[in-house]
Order: sequence, then C-alpha cells, then structure tokens
Amino acid sequence: MKSKKKQTPSWSDVKTALARLDQQGLLELISDMYNLSKDNKDFLHTRFSVGDDTLAPYKKIIEECMCPDIPNEPVRIIRAKRAISDYSKAIRDAKGEAELLTYFVECGNKLTLDYGDIDEDFYDSLLDVYGQAIKKALTLPDHEQGNFRKRLKKIMLSSNGIGWGYHDGLCDEYCGSFKVDE
Repeated sequence: MKSKKKQTPSWSDVKTALARLDQQGLLELISDMYNLSKDNKDFLHTRFSVGDDTLAPYKKIIEECMCPDIPNEPVRIIRAKRAISDYSKAIRDAKGEAELLTYFVECGNKLTLDYGDIDEDFYDSLLDVYGQAIKKALTLPDHEQGNFRKRLKKIMLSSNGIGWGYHDGLCDEYCGSFKVDE
C-alpha cells in the first residue's frame, strides 16, 4: 500500500479558501495580517498610500543596513536591497523606486567616505544599484529627472580616489547615460 505524500499548500489552495470568505472575513484576515508584522503594515501603508511618507520605513532600513554603526553592526546589503524590492512589490512607483535606489548608493557611498575602503563585493553592489538608479531615473518624465541626475553626479564626483574600480565604474555609468555637460 502506497502512503500518500502530503502536498505543500499552494497559492491556488489559499485562493480557493479566500474565495469562500465574505467581506467581513476578508477584513478580519487582513487585520490579522496587518497586526502580524511591521513589514505587513509598511506594505499596506505603501500599497494604499496611507501616511505622510510611504518611503520612510524603507529608507530607514536602507540607512540602517548601508550606514550601520560600524563597530557594532555589519553592512547588510541583501536586506537593504530587499527593502527596495518590498517597496516595488507594494506599489508601482518609478519615482519612489528611483529615490530608494539612489538613496541606497548615497548611504553606501557615505559609509566608504566616512570609514575608508570596504571590499570589492561592496563596491560591485553599489555599482549595480547605481546603474539601476540611473535606468529608473531615465524612465521618469524629464522634469522629474533633474534631482536624480544631480544626486547621482554628486555620488560620482565624491567617489574620486575610492578603490576597486568604483569611481571609474560610476563615471562610466553616469557618462554613458547622461550628457556630460549637465
């Protein structure tokens, strides 16, 4: 006699269960999920644009991860990137994404200016996100790009003298994407 393997529940199973709930049941479920974690609260606040600054919780995570209190905390690049991803999943907002991507690089750049060279993987991550920030900024209407161009240029200029090819990479990304005289 063959034993039946239990299947892992899937989204389809959850969707079927959700379809059986009435509006009150759905509201109670969402309330329970809202109260379950800060991430859920941030997601729902962002999704429904509730609050004064939906970017604030994501920026806080990025700053804590990319500009930690060095003697006591490690740099947490993956967690900082996840904050950007979480924001993107909550709402489709190219300007907000450009802001978080640019802020990520500003924080990482500040860390290296304050404490000195980090390591190659750190700079590779910054370069990758810098390129993403440029691409995202270029999707915005022209009148919204100026602030990002200024900030991205400031990052590039401030990186002169930083090792691991970081400055050269920033220059290549910036000059390859924007007119140099801007």
